[in-house]
Amino acid sequence: MKSSRGAATPQLFLLLIVGSLMLQPLSTDLYLASLPHLVGYFQVSVAQVQHTLSIFVIGFGSAQLLVGPLSDRFGRRPVLLAGVALYVLSSALCALSPSLGWLLAGRLGQAVGCCAGVLVTRAIVRDCFEPTQGAHFFARASVLIAAAPLLGPILGSYLQVALGWRAAFVFLCLFSLALWALLWRHLRETNAHPDPRAVHAHTLLANYWDIARTPAFWAYCAPGTLSFMSLFTFIAGSSFVLIDVLGVPTKYYGFCFAFGVLGYITGAWACRHLLRRRGVPRTLRLGAVLSMAGGAVFLALALYGLHHWTVVVGCQFLTLLAHGINFPCAQSGAVAPFARNAGAAAGLFGFVSMAGALAVSVLLGITHDGTLLPLAAMAAGTGAGTFMASRLTRDA
Repeated sequence: MKSSRGAATPQLFLLLIVGSLMLQPLSTDLYLASLPHLVGYFQVSVAQVQHTLSIFVIGFGSAQLLVGPLSDRFGRRPVLLAGVALYVLSSALCALSPSLGWLLAGRLGQAVGCCAGVLVTRAIVRDCFEPTQGAHFFARASVLIAAAPLLGPILGSYLQVALGWRAAFVFLCLFSLALWALLWRHLRETNAHPDPRAVHAHTLLANYWDIARTPAFWAYCAPGTLSFMSLFTFIAGSSFVLIDVLGVPTKYYGFCFAFGVLGYITGAWACRHLLRRRGVPRTLRLGAVLSMAGGAVFLALALYGLHHWTVVVGCQFLTLLAHGINFPCAQSGAVAPFARNAGAAAGLFGFVSMAGALAVSVLLGITHDGTLLPLAAMAAGTGAGTFMASRLTRDA
């Protein structure tokens, strides 16, 4: 570790990072069981309801281009606190929304606030750890972060059945408020070298250009993005397929999704041990092989006619297992070359990842036809892409 973590103990520091990173999976996973029900509540189409995911992805991805440099300029702590505060207010707006339009506005605010929570904490880890230590830290954190996508859909399913879709956003409001209070009390500044010119237009463009023309960045950003797209395939499409197409009751949907998340926990746990023996590039390439296998099996079974909920859940398990290996490696590897502008590097990495997720969400909404095939084809395509992109690490 390179610098002081501030007032927080090592255990509390880990929990603050985990809590901030949890905002992203909670923002998407907690209300997944409500998505099919929003169609009837607001009397809109499936594609329109999926805009609640798309607008989140757009806001999250776009904000990263500015949030990262803001944390390079003004420090990690103030940007993180401002972002989480915005998330609290936006979650309240979502819970009170009288129409889909207001819900979309709240989701956009959530996205920007969540962006600060996720992006700035990635930069904080880069401030505090050497690259290999950072990968180990992310892998350790990923095991805890997995509690959000593991328990979130289960909790969301029961909240939907018992109290309706608004309850999920009330929970998010209360969770983020508690997180803000802990960050205010315990987190100190970790950016030892603020850059006064980080948000100047010329400097901003120059920094992003320097990052974008660095092959080592793309060697990890490309497979990381495609792996994230494979994850988002199931986030955006599984509730419609399992509930509407395959008839899984809403109260059981969370358990189906949670089983897939067990794959992510397993992958993150395996990543920690693989890194010690294989290093970051070889560990990432192994995870990419699993990504391709998960998607290929899903598509083959769907084409063969095995349209059953166990097919979706089983292949989701394998895909998320691979993502648990891939993403800690990709996050650490993409930011590692940029000690002085880690915020900008993390921002560009996040922007590209979320752009890929947006493409997945839009395509699934357009191609939804009441069968498993669009979901299976997307899983197969992103898995194969992850495998091919992982070959870039040989030259990084």
